[in-house]
Amino acid sequence: MANLFSFSIFFTLSRITWHIVRGMLTLCFLFPFLSSEAKARQIQNWTRKLLALLGIRLHLVNADFFPKGPCLLVANHISWVDIQAILAFKPMRFVAKSEVARWPLFGWMAIQLGTLFVRRESALHGRKVAQEMAPILQRESICIFPEGTSTDGTVVLPFKTSLFEAAVLSNMPVSMVVIRYFRETPNGLQPSCAAAFIGEMGLVESIFKILQARPLLVVLEFLPIAPQG
Repeated sequence: MANLFSFSIFFTLSRITWHIVRGMLTLCFLFPFLSSEAKARQIQNWTRKLLALLGIRLHLVNADFFPKGPCLLVANHISWVDIQAILAFKPMRFVAKSEVARWPLFGWMAIQLGTLFVRRESALHGRKVAQEMAPILQRESICIFPEGTSTDGTVVLPFKTSLFEAAVLSNMPVSMVVIRYFRETPNGLQPSCAAAFIGEMGLVESIFKILQARPLLVVLEFLPIAPQG
């Protein structure tokens, strides 16, 4: 049974690797010729397939609270999977820590998708990124993780506020989403830390941990839009 379980994980890992390679090829050779709408469909389909390969089901709560037009989306941060779940809901831009740009594969893909990178230790750089975000928010939504790091999901850390200036400068609404992960068991849903990407954990280690814990459920619960002004 253990050998069968190990084979299943390695087989799934090979499928995930091929899915990532296909995504990179799409970004290189197909994206330059696609409209914005077609790009959004490609991104949404790709991330939904990745979640399925990881054994993660997406569940939306109060999705109608998310505005029809561009907004600044504020989210708690648990895992690199957070981004995949949000993109599976609605493609948008992200602000990520500068280290992400150096990640193998996913870092390159993040750059190609227009991710903005911020140095977590520099409030001055945060304000500079907020100024870069303002004109983008006039056209498309941007998601930020103001905790500045990921947690195991049991706590929410104090927010770093510099990036919120983008919503003020662009006069765009702020939307909020709470991300939570659960393990689906015969006895119902149990809170899970399996997707948590914390400490010195590597990406491959994280994927293995997720595959060992599946099936998982990621819940995106949207909160009422913060009033402007």
